[in-house]
Amino acid sequence: NIWHHHHNGVKVRVAHYVFIQDYGFLKKIVFHLRNVSFQEPLWNQTLGHCAVVGNGGILNNSRCGQQIDKVDFVIRLNLPPLNNENDVGKKTSLVTANPTILRRSASGFSFLSYTRKSFAKMMEVYGQAVVLMPAFSYVSCTEPSFRAYFTLKDFNLQNVTFFHPEYLLRLNNYWKSKGLLAQRLSSGMMLVSIALELCSKVTLYGFWPFSSSLNGKPILHHYYDNVGPKQGVHKMSEEFLLYMQMHSKGLLQLKIGMCS
Repeated sequence: NIWHHHHNGVKVRVAHYVFIQDYGFLKKIVFHLRNVSFQEPLWNQTLGHCAVVGNGGILNNSRCGQQIDKVDFVIRLNLPPLNNENDVGKKTSLVTANPTILRRSASGFSFLSYTRKSFAKMMEVYGQAVVLMPAFSYVSCTEPSFRAYFTLKDFNLQNVTFFHPEYLLRLNNYWKSKGLLAQRLSSGMMLVSIALELCSKVTLYGFWPFSSSLNGKPILHHYYDNVGPKQGVHKMSEEFLLYMQMHSKGLLQLKIGMCS
């Protein structure tokens, strides 16, 4: 299903790449879209030195926080906790929010139907960062993305921006042409790709898909928990190999281990 919206004379195409059978749900989406402000691209100039901060357990005891906070633009993934400032820093310019996290009742937000205040309180740590969400990637992503959008708008917090689904489709096809045959790209690969497009220099922190450090010491999957990715969806090791190849070519800097 494709929805066309005319805003100030500009036609914007929004598509779901998953078939929508529930017409009532589609009408609700169209109603919400009428209240969304369509803006020009967020950044029309190079962003300078960007840090893309993954959530790998390799960040624990890394002392990279100060180094991360010194760059021009800091990108973080999937609303990570920032209570370990010495290792992960605090500065956030852009953060992704995975709608599946918001949809889980265990997260405490329960689709943001009745817990808007607790969600807004949690989001205060990210300051005025842009929140980036894949609202139109799958039907299941749309409703929680809009709930997040209106909650943050009503509480005068961050601006929410949605991935254009065609951009994600083309990005997926690009990496497939390079041999990355994942069911779908990880959030990390998406944001590294964006950083390479927008930034003059890119440094990666916290990207380490292995269960032990360089010296063989066991580490958590994330710096804040030990919950691994869903099996068969992402190709984390293959993505990491691509990061290493880009590092060797000087396209980005892959930071592993402690920061000086």
